[in-house]
Amino acid sequence: MLKRLRTVCAVALLTVGTYAAAVETRGDHPDTYVVKKGDTLWDIAGTFLKRPWLWPEIWQANPQIQNPHLIYPGDVISLAYLDRVAVQEGPRAETPVTGVPLSEVEPFLKNLRVMDQFEQLPYVVALEEDRLRANSGHAIYVRGLAGAQPGARFAVIRPTVEFTRLDRGQVCCDIFFKQDLDFRGRRIFADYENMWTSAITPDQGQEHLGFELVQVTTGSLSQVEGNGHDVSTLVVDAEGREVRAGDRIVPVEAQPYDLQFFPHPPKQQFEYGRARVIAVADLLQNGGPRDVIALSVGARDGIDNGTVFSIWRVGSNVPDRVEYGNNRSEDLFGDASRVRLPDEFAGHVMVFKTYDKVSYGLIMSGIKPTKIGYELKHPDAPY
Repeated sequence: MLKRLRTVCAVALLTVGTYAAAVETRGDHPDTYVVKKGDTLWDIAGTFLKRPWLWPEIWQANPQIQNPHLIYPGDVISLAYLDRVAVQEGPRAETPVTGVPLSEVEPFLKNLRVMDQFEQLPYVVALEEDRLRANSGHAIYVRGLAGAQPGARFAVIRPTVEFTRLDRGQVCCDIFFKQDLDFRGRRIFADYENMWTSAITPDQGQEHLGFELVQVTTGSLSQVEGNGHDVSTLVVDAEGREVRAGDRIVPVEAQPYDLQFFPHPPKQQFEYGRARVIAVADLLQNGGPRDVIALSVGARDGIDNGTVFSIWRVGSNVPDRVEYGNNRSEDLFGDASRVRLPDEFAGHVMVFKTYDKVSYGLIMSGIKPTKIGYELKHPDAPY
């Protein structure tokens, strides 16, 4: 009986401790807050809580709300006794607020996708009047669209980068390198039209994580192949990037992305080195708040939209020149004469688009730039 009582007490204390941690509030929060159009769950949670990614757990303390995830402009949020969040519903004339600012990520939600393979997709083989580039109003000629119906709309997409994971020991100098793709989707050394700088994450062996494809424009099918010609004709009907031979064709998606993102911690802790920043948008090597980054984990790893990570600069492995001398080059110091420095916190990122092996996230906050190769950890990781 005594052992059972101790167990019950231990569970109760654990539960209370967990709840206390979950409802830790900021000391400078206002007494009430009226939700405005353009707010995000992250920003609102940051007003009340020290850890914005725990907002869903706090919101569950309000059984009077039919859907604890959804709050709307006009709702009044206040802190009641025992640090519990109280909510007074306002009008429901506006759409509910979400975890990330959609205006910031919508271009990436619409225009980027990751695929395991793309060679099987229909492709642009030539352009009107034998042009090298085509834009709105021009005809483009496509192979592989047999059976499609005239009037159907398609997106023109372009393979730009291949994401790969490679064991750190298999590379002589640096674990990161560019894997830009040419007009056929094959590797080249540089293509400055790409939207990303790609990288390789350390792991045992080499693994293909996927190809990133950017949407160039859209078009409508005006004529199918046959009657003496081998291609279908697509008329570009939207402004965008110029189409070129080698671009791929996919059906237009009516709703290519989710509209709601609820911040929450990852479902599991990853082995060190498994979850890393593998790219920064717009050819950048580093990013800050409201920049988009690509992550080396995806749906197969339990990642979904709204997953929050903390971002860390990997601690350097430096020579102990005080102990072992300062009169030799860096390469001459062995493992025994080096010291590993701690990782350094950089910021937080929230996932907004998830694929099987790769995901995209928006940097929500940061105290230093985020760079390719930085480690991703639980948002509460102390080091």
